[in-house]
Amino acid sequence: MKGFLEDANYSIGLLDEGATLADVIDNCIYEHTHTGKKAFYVGDLGKLVRNNIQWQNVMAPIKPFYPVRCNSTPGVLEILGTLGIGFACSSKSEMALVQDLGISPENIIYTNPCKQAAQLKYAAKAGINIMTCDNDTELKKISRNHPNAKLLLHIATEDITADEEMNMKFGTTLKNCRHLMECAKELGVQIVGVKFHVSGSCKDLQTYIHAISDARCVFDMAEEFGFKMNMLDIGGGFTGSELQLEEVNHVIRPLLDVYFPKESGVNVIAEPGCYYVSSAFTLAVNIIAKKTVEYDKLLPSGVEQTRNDDEPVFTYYINDGVYGSFASKLSEKLNTIPEVHKKYKDDEPLFASSLWGPSCDELDQIVENCLLPELSVGDWLIFDNMGSGTLGEQSTFNDYQRPLIYYMMSFSDWDEMQDAGIASDTLMKNFFFVPSCIQLSPEDRFSTAA
Repeated sequence: MKGFLEDANYSIGLLDEGATLADVIDNCIYEHTHTGKKAFYVGDLGKLVRNNIQWQNVMAPIKPFYPVRCNSTPGVLEILGTLGIGFACSSKSEMALVQDLGISPENIIYTNPCKQAAQLKYAAKAGINIMTCDNDTELKKISRNHPNAKLLLHIATEDITADEEMNMKFGTTLKNCRHLMECAKELGVQIVGVKFHVSGSCKDLQTYIHAISDARCVFDMAEEFGFKMNMLDIGGGFTGSELQLEEVNHVIRPLLDVYFPKESGVNVIAEPGCYYVSSAFTLAVNIIAKKTVEYDKLLPSGVEQTRNDDEPVFTYYINDGVYGSFASKLSEKLNTIPEVHKKYKDDEPLFASSLWGPSCDELDQIVENCLLPELSVGDWLIFDNMGSGTLGEQSTFNDYQRPLIYYMMSFSDWDEMQDAGIASDTLMKNFFFVPSCIQLSPEDRFSTAA
């Protein structure tokens, strides 16, 4: 396996023991303030290494398959590739990205529930055979375009919360699984396992118990049709919290030991996406405009006014928005709060504020209401936990350009990779040394491979 993109145009800074990510952010803000005030990311690739160690300690032997759509930047994919992680792809472009890493087709699954015929043919040609299916129309399409497909029946779970009632839900019922197996038998399509997905917002971990029990029923059903099932995909929904990971493991481990013991030959996999990348990326944005507004227009409906009418209320516009790095805000709540970069006094007054993107579109609201000190055009805001769902395909709305990405890793994390035997000379060419007295130029250091 190559494990690296030969034409990758990026580099990774190795942090001296005296240098921190906060120092990197400070330095980049200083540089951008003098060169154009563009939004930018700082990605801690060492976080991926630490998260993988945590996964192995808690969830092994469940193998992770990373959903590429969460964050498809080259630094992330290359590090995860070297860690031996599989990949879950939802499109031809994602499959091609992963193939360029030299990943074996056996370590790639095609998870789009609504596959295009042309992309099925691409997967067939590339030898990517494992894919999901939840209805007979999709099954017939697969049989016509990918004769060697190996299907995971995607079964539905009862994990719909109030926030998700309007979201698209995929998965079939147990009753329909029998019908799908009959169709697959007639069409000569292999069924090799089951997939389910429990949302990260689901608070009832009993959902896993019901889903694993249902999966066992599907495995038993498959024996009647002569299918040899050997894979169970427990999906994503892992938030990145070690506590949540341990709670999920505590619930599912006893059932897996009973229903899918090691001697059964069933390989259990999962699709942790934001678990790996969310906390690894920090976004810095710049305030490009500012307005004073009426307080009652800022308040959400149903919220009582409790402030002094003499206090100003501010609306700030920043140089990134929902048509860029905050795209996930269109479908879910923002899981991070803004942090003011400049220093201000503890007793400095805070004012009701809202944050908007640069498009002047009514949908481009990033934060509806928060408390901030009074800021000025040119000030910077920092958003943590921005690595998931924000660094995929680039939008073309309003000439949006993806922010620069500054990859970093500490020496201790690099040593961890070397100790695990996954660091190589090929990867090392992308690294450069960052001393504790940081002097970095985005143009010279980050935009080309070292």
